[in-house]
Order: sequence, then C-alpha cells, then structure tokens
Amino acid sequence: MVSSSSSSSPNNLPLKPIPGDYGWPFFGHIKDRYDYFYNQGRINFFKTRMEKYQSTVFRTNMPPGVLIPSNPKVIALLDAKSFPIIFDTTKVLRRDVLDGTYMPSTAYTGGYRVCAYLDPSEPNHATLKSYFAALLASQHTKFIPLFQSSTSDMFVNLEAQLSKDGKAYFNTLSDDMSFNFAFELFCGQSPSNTKLGSKGPSLVTLWLFPQLAPQITLGVPKFLGFAEDLLLHTFSYPAILVKYPYKKLYDAFYESAASALDLAEGKFGLSREEACHNLLFVAGFNAFGGMKLLFPALIKWVASGGEELHRQLRNEIRTVVKESEGTVTFAALDKMTLTKSVVYEALRIEPPVPYQYGKAKEDIVIQSHDATFEIKKGEMIFGNQNFVGKDPKVFENPEEFVGHRFAGEGEKLLKYLYWSNGRQMDDHPTAENKQCPGKDLVVLISRLMLVEFFLRYDTFTVDASTVLLGSSVTFKSLTKAS
Repeated sequence: MVSSSSSSSPNNLPLKPIPGDYGWPFFGHIKDRYDYFYNQGRINFFKTRMEKYQSTVFRTNMPPGVLIPSNPKVIALLDAKSFPIIFDTTKVLRRDVLDGTYMPSTAYTGGYRVCAYLDPSEPNHATLKSYFAALLASQHTKFIPLFQSSTSDMFVNLEAQLSKDGKAYFNTLSDDMSFNFAFELFCGQSPSNTKLGSKGPSLVTLWLFPQLAPQITLGVPKFLGFAEDLLLHTFSYPAILVKYPYKKLYDAFYESAASALDLAEGKFGLSREEACHNLLFVAGFNAFGGMKLLFPALIKWVASGGEELHRQLRNEIRTVVKESEGTVTFAALDKMTLTKSVVYEALRIEPPVPYQYGKAKEDIVIQSHDATFEIKKGEMIFGNQNFVGKDPKVFENPEEFVGHRFAGEGEKLLKYLYWSNGRQMDDHPTAENKQCPGKDLVVLISRLMLVEFFLRYDTFTVDASTVLLGSSVTFKSLTKAS
C-alpha cells in the first residue's frame, strides 16, 4: 500500500524516479564521505548534487560509512515541501536515528537507550517525554531569573577578558554559562557547589566528542584528510574512553537532582538510575550541546546586522522593559516583535541541529515543488534544514540574514521554520512526536540572551568562523549602553 505525504496535495506533478545513486559497493560511500568532509564541504556537497540532478530530492550516502553504520544510503529532502514528511511518525520510524545513519553504543548512557533514540511507538518514549515535560513545567518560574543570573556572570567575564586582551572568545564563556544554567535548572544548585566545580563543560565535551566524531572534521589541511578520516570516521570509539568523565557527571546529577529523580520515581514509575541517565543526556547532550551551537550562531548573525539592527533591538527592548517597570517578564518578552523575529531568523539560517533522519515504515509518495517521488518501505530519509530553511520558493533572499523577516505579516512564514524537529507554528511537543520538549524554552532563552545583552550594550563587533559543528565567535569591540 502506498500512502501520500501529508505535506503535499495532489497537483498533477509528474511521478519521477528519485535521481542519484550510491556508487560502487563500499567505495561509493567512501567517495561521498571524502566529498562531504574534504573535497566539497558540508554545503557544496549538497549544492553540487542538487545542480547535477536538477532536484531537491535525490539519493546519496551520508557519513560516516559502512564500517560504523550498517547502511549509509539515504534519500535527501532539501526543500520545504517534501521535508515535513519526516515528522509524520505514522509513516516514518524515528528509532535510533538521532545521530544519523549510526547510533553510538548504549555504554555511553549507562546501558540505556535514552528517550532521544526511542521512536514514539515504543512504550517508554511516552513515559520519558511526559516526565521531561512535567519537569520543565515544574521549573517554569525559574527560567527568567536563573538565566538572567547566569548571563550576568558571563557578561562580567566577557568585559574583563575584552579589557585585558583586546578581544574575548565568546564560545568558552557561553559554554560555561550554558552548563551552569542547565545544571542548576535541573538540579537546583550551582555545579560549583558540587564535585564538578568548574569542570562540567569540559567533562560533557569529552563525553560528547567520541559520539559525534563520525560527523565532524577538525579543519585540518587537505593533505592530512586521509589521517583524520581514518581517525574520526572509520571506527567507533569505545565508551570506556570516557568512562571517567561520564561517571563524574552521573554522580553529580544523581546526588544533586534529588527532586527531579523523586518526580521520575514517584509519578512516572521510572527507576532513579534510568531517570538519571536520561536526565544527564537531556542536560548534557540536548541542552548544553544545543546551547553550545545556538548562542554563538545567534551572536554571530546579530553582529552581522550591524549598528542599525542593534539600534532597533535596543530601542525595542529598553522601551518594553521600561513600560514593564524595569522588569523582564514573559508578557514583556512577548511584546518584543523584532527580538522574536531575530531569534527565529537565526534559527532559520543556522539551526543548531540541522539534520533529521527517519526510516520509511511503508511505501510513501512525497512531493517537492517540481515533482512527485516514491520512497520504498525501509529506505532511510534524510532532511537538511540548512537547505530547507533557505528554500528560495518560500523565503525571499534566503541566504541573507533579515532581522524582521518573521515580524508582522512575516509571522506566516513560521509554518516553514522547522528547527525544533517540528514546525515552529502550530506544532507542540507531545509524547506522540519527536519535537524537542524544550522548544519553547530554547526560544525563550534566545530572546533573553538578546534582552540581557542590549540592556547592557549599544553595539558590538565580532570575528566569526566555523569550528567543528558550529560557529566560533570572538568579540572585538563592545559599546556599553549610553
């Protein structure tokens, strides 16, 4: 039986075979992997194939390759019309696909398949996701004051480093702030009051690296590509390499998150051990890992808007906060239309998690803007939001950062913003889908980052580049609020 994609409606587009191929057995995926990391790069890899096949839907291999996953073959969806099928969990299986065509050993997570790897059809998914939703709801009143406190310390350190060295590397400062915020949100105390001290961010990074190594390049010179590829993309790293940092993190969460673990055990019937491994994954991989990419990208793109955008943002923010008697509240944040739009635009142009994967549960018919295609049961579907969010048939000047894009009438475009593993407009995280349970919190703290920044500063400049999976940002200048 063939079903139609819910993201399209019949409009007489021709049914075409999916273009592209996987190359020779074994060698095909190695060629594609070298193109992806070294010969063409993450963006041109897809651009060249779109141009070659004259299609936003095509077959290709995705890294790392057959020695890590069993099958690197995917069908790539790179337009806003075909892409949403990946969110339809009645047609697409989302089991063990968080990291792509491979899944790191459960030894990295205490022997448990944590919630992020579960498909909604698995019974434990509903239990764990409902637990996270309840936990976040219980901390709702802490979101704003805790983030304000965390960023206040970060800005003090930013100014001190800029004054001392004439520049300040934002990523490290942001990582420290992000980990402190996530740990205190879930555990109720600062990590500095635990055995972790100030080592939390480095311990999480050590734990994350071998899990994500098959997806990254260190930016080595091209002649060193073979050595790096052999080291990072050929074999899985054993979890025992990070047993010490993971154990130290786990012990800190287990000892500090008593209230969160009580909720898991008392209301949701989870063991404290399973709940703690899941909580650590949410705080370390999802929250800290996400913010590690989110905030440098946000600052980079706001910096690119220049002094005029900075003037508009600070005027809006300061006016609304003044009208709110000097207090930042949920109601006040909701009135900041440009600030909201800027956050959405940053999520559009550089989503923190740009890739989504899923396996067809049945034969599916999908449509791009130009044609109809059939995906067979069992085939792996791959969506790339770096292209979906820049679909020229949806977004005008898609490669440009336009701060007001989602303001006013532009709000209608939010139905094409998919950064959270679902639509920004209308979709909500539930036990039946894979949308990020912290979707609304991510948008909130991104707005808060801009609010706290522009309450303190008028304008700024940065140097930006790429590091591993995200942006690297170094402050060059910072003008305090006049």
